[in-house]
Amino acid sequence: MTRDTDAFPADTFLSDVVAAADAAAAALMDTPVDVAEAPLGPHRESMRRAKLLVAVYLSPSSAFAADAAAVALAERYASVLAELQSPTGLFLGGDNVESPPDSGFTINDVGDILELIRRSGDDRLSALGTTLGAIADRAAPAMLVGGVHTPNHRWELTAALARLHRHRPDERLVERARRWLAEGIDIAPDGQYSERSANYAVHVSNPSLLAVADILGLPELRAVVERNLASTLGLIQPDGSVETVHSRRQDQRETRFPLAPFATLYRRLAIETGRADLAWAARVAASEPVIDPQTALADVLLHPAIAGPLPDAAVPAARMRSTWPSSGLVIDRTPERTITVFGGSDYAAARRIRSGLATNPTFLRLFAGTAVLESARLSRHFFGLGPFRADSLTVSDDEFVLEERLSPAYFGPLDADLHRAGGDYRLVDEGRFSAAMSFDVRPRDEVALHTRIAVRPSETGADLVIDTEGPLCTWSLELAFRPGGAFEGLDLAPDGTGVLGAGTARYRVGDEAIEFGIAADVDRGVPGAAGYLPGEDYTYLGGTDALGGPRVYLTGTTPGRAEVRLRRIR
Repeated sequence: MTRDTDAFPADTFLSDVVAAADAAAAALMDTPVDVAEAPLGPHRESMRRAKLLVAVYLSPSSAFAADAAAVALAERYASVLAELQSPTGLFLGGDNVESPPDSGFTINDVGDILELIRRSGDDRLSALGTTLGAIADRAAPAMLVGGVHTPNHRWELTAALARLHRHRPDERLVERARRWLAEGIDIAPDGQYSERSANYAVHVSNPSLLAVADILGLPELRAVVERNLASTLGLIQPDGSVETVHSRRQDQRETRFPLAPFATLYRRLAIETGRADLAWAARVAASEPVIDPQTALADVLLHPAIAGPLPDAAVPAARMRSTWPSSGLVIDRTPERTITVFGGSDYAAARRIRSGLATNPTFLRLFAGTAVLESARLSRHFFGLGPFRADSLTVSDDEFVLEERLSPAYFGPLDADLHRAGGDYRLVDEGRFSAAMSFDVRPRDEVALHTRIAVRPSETGADLVIDTEGPLCTWSLELAFRPGGAFEGLDLAPDGTGVLGAGTARYRVGDEAIEFGIAADVDRGVPGAAGYLPGEDYTYLGGTDALGGPRVYLTGTTPGRAEVRLRRIR
């Protein structure tokens, strides 16, 4: 990742966006008008393609500028979209049936193209405007009364209401938008939205709040977006990705979420606020290939100032520590390495794997030049409860302490007055499994396991001190590395994994390596103990959240202490 501002090339943001949009539009010209298999659903993809074609048509520097063929193809996609609109005004397709927020994504694109058509005054776009205007009018009643089922949907739907109002003013739409906004924006003091998701921040919450701010004249929403983008600065990793291990959404599994989609947001806020740190992020984001060129180009056409010059950029300090208390996350940087420590899992509270919960068992990442430890995870053979997921994170100057307390139980006989002659007791989930045994009124005989991992950062890496209290059971510490390197000092199994029994080994990528080993004597466990255990939440269904790629296991038993050393080696 470029950190030196002198190393940035000339600012080619606009030409890069136009080139990417032109390439996408050229591909569409040779593609049949069939979006049934589109990953975002047919209605969203139909409108995205129409949006792309209108954007390149209206962009003076595009190869498709004033190209009637682009308009004709956009009209065909608009006709497909009209056919996908049900009598309710909502769109057909996708797994969320009759969904106001899912339809809202499409209506937001419809609203922006209608605004571009209005501003252009181009008669050749009038037929397209009529089709899209009729789609918007049919959708308005459903948007006016529709509900949501995720936090970010509120702002997507609110933005749709605002755009519909911009197209055809109706105070009922504004009143409904203000009812959603009256709930308060779900942003924590540390700048993360409640879903803690880079994906939904960049694609939904931030652009939606900016649209509402612009249309309804609410500058306080622009300040919310600025707070989130400032918070995200600390999440930018040395490879230019955005950390997502703490997310409550699908991107918590991402090993590399690109910064590129943030380019337009950072650029706009940097220009509007003059902030040098946001300008740096805008430059870094723009150094990657353009993602969603139709959105970026439409944003530039709607807000021409985005294409203007950026403020001077300020490079982040090479030595820095950032914390996100609401997420249980800390990222610590030195000139030699960057470590991410995550202790904000929702698993302790929910005791289940579910969409909308942060349950990634990765508790550590380490960037050491070109060598990257993607994940450190600790598995235990303990009641099928799965890997270590910290329920607390304590940050001090010299260590980050992660802790987890588990107390599964065996259950005694019911009191006599609770007996049922037919043995038909209530079906109860006791935390590990469910059975018709009325677990909640039985005496409990708990078996407790307390795990404490202290991550002690050093200049070139970190030491892990693993303390466990509880019954005798085996554990495996999995170190999963980014593909592209090779192990040294380690014998590998046919599947490419290794077990380090003693001493140290290295994972090398070019001239860089991460050295790892157990620094203190531990009970080495039993043969076959090495490996990742996803837990019964997954294995019952034949699933897993295991990682692939180069992996090594260090094993031991509880109770006791193990000290693991991780170092960057040049």
